[in-house]
Parts: sequence; structure tokens; C-alpha cells
Amino acid sequence: MDRRRFLLAGTQVLAAGSLWAILGRTAGSGDPVLPGLDEAWAAGGTEGARGEVVGAPGALATAGGAGMAPRTPLLGVAHGPSPAAITRAAVDALGGMGRFVSHGARVVVKPNIGWDRTPEQAANTNPEVVAALVKMAFEAGAKSVLVMDNPCNDPRRCYQHSGIAEAVKAAGGTVDFFEESRVRKMKLGGERLKDWEVHPAIIEADVRINCPVAKHHGLSELTLGMKNWMGSIGGPRGRLHQDIGTSIVDLAAFFKPQLTVIDGVRILTRGGPQGGSLSDVKRLDTVIASADPVAAEVRGVILAGRKPEEFAYLAKAAGRGLGRTAWPVEEEKLLEVAAG
Repeated sequence: MDRRRFLLAGTQVLAAGSLWAILGRTAGSGDPVLPGLDEAWAAGGTEGARGEVVGAPGALATAGGAGMAPRTPLLGVAHGPSPAAITRAAVDALGGMGRFVSHGARVVVKPNIGWDRTPEQAANTNPEVVAALVKMAFEAGAKSVLVMDNPCNDPRRCYQHSGIAEAVKAAGGTVDFFEESRVRKMKLGGERLKDWEVHPAIIEADVRINCPVAKHHGLSELTLGMKNWMGSIGGPRGRLHQDIGTSIVDLAAFFKPQLTVIDGVRILTRGGPQGGSLSDVKRLDTVIASADPVAAEVRGVILAGRKPEEFAYLAKAAGRGLGRTAWPVEEEKLLEVAAG
């Protein structure tokens, strides 16, 4: 897929005539902006030969200009036909998994495995994305990699039909089922959630990798990384929807992932969170990675064809110091990963 088609792919779920916004820009302003993908590519993106991974050299330059050492991008956004390859490329753009996982670390990868659906239905995280993260964590020296979720449908059917259980085991990781008998009430110290039932295996891990699928949600409109933490808690989770924005910010502040990887291989545009109809699925072949959970969330919102200002919880999360909602184009690296 050429660069123009890559840029336009993310607009397939937009209303007719609308464009990706470049938010926060004013004439002559030097303030940080939220770049659209087209502007980020203009910072120096190039197209790779078969099997190559190349991106935007300009995105590695510091604000100080030429002659200064490159800095690690805020986000890595990778596009291509292989979910595993683009996952690896997006994380490598941030400095590689070794930046997040040290030797002997206990790692938890938290995907969405909430529904008894196949990968093609896009209700769960793509199993190839999850398996790639497991492999990279072991390559970085992880002692163990645990993958788990608290599904809404039958857990065993969800784990099996999503393809995640088999993919994780093949990658050397461990899958576990969420059991209410194992949760412990913990102090979250949130604005709305003061305490809640949390699975200790997730919060006690040395490294937490949040790996949601980007998709439509009938109540919250979209579900991405912050809402994905609802699969790490027990108790009456439905109550959180009474003030879902504040609730998921409270969860994000408590779990504090070291890395967020958003699966945009397939996006569920309607009928979420459970989905079911293939006509509601758009294939975008994109993965977003960032150490900043708010920045990853913002880019995920845009990939899903929505504007960040439509979701008040993003500003709330930034206001609580969880991350950034705007950045210069130089802090984002885009990668086109050709088929090998």
C-alpha cells in the first residue's frame, strides 16, 4: 500500500467529506500540535523496499535542530500486512522492548479477550499482535509473560475462539483465567473509584503492557487502552458506566502501564463491543505503540475516525498527569512495513 492509501485508510470510518484534523494549530503558533498522519509523513517519511522497515527520519530530530542527538519518539505507528511485523516495528521505534522489560522481569500483557469472537470479527485483540509482544518480552529477558483478561462471555470460549490462547502458548507465554475468588480489594485513590476488586497478578507484575483493540462501543462510543483495564478488575463492573470517563481514568492512573500497544489491524466500526458482523469491520493494518498511555489513546481515537476533543476523559487524563494530548510532529515516527 502506498503512502497516500495508508493515510486515507484511517479515514474509511469517517463521515463523508470529513478530514483528519490537525488539532491545536494556530497561525504562526509554535505550540505543540496533534499531528495528522499526513503532516507526520511530511516530516520526512520514506517508502521502503520489499522487506525493509523505514520511517520518518525527521521524526527523530530534536527541537534543537541539526547536530543534536536523536531522541526517542513519543509514538511509533506502523502499517503493513503482517500484524506481528508491524507490532515489532512500532515497539522498536520507541527503542525496543528492552526499554521496558529488564532481565528477570515478570511481565503481564493485557489484551482484550472479552468476547466469543474470531479474529476476523475484531472484537478482541489480534492474536498475532499479542504473540509478538510475548516473544519480544522474552527476547528482552523476561522471566515470565502472563496473558489474561476478565471476559464478558464464557472465558474458555473467548480464549480459544479469539486465537489468543494458542498464539500465546506457541510464543512461550502463559494464559490464565480471571477468577473472582482471587481478586483483592485495593485502594485505587481515584476521583470516583476509591477502592475496587483487582486481580493481584496484574498489579504485582514488574511490567504491564496494555494491548487493546480499537473498536466501537455502544455505551462509551469507543473503547481503547484506558477502558481495557476494566478487564483487570472484578466486582460489579457495570457500575463504572455511570461515569465511564472518570472511572477509566481512575483505572489508568492505578495500573500505570509501562507500554501501551493499540491493535488497529482490524477496527470494529459498529456493533461494539461484541460485534459479530464482518460488514462492521474495517481492516487498517496499523499498530500504535507508546510509553505514554494518553498519547496512544489520542492516536487511537484518530485512527478510529473520531476527534479527540469529542472524548472529555482524554483531557481529564492529561490533567492528572497521565500523559499528553498534543505533541509536535517530530515526536511521532511512522513506519511502512513492507511484506517480507
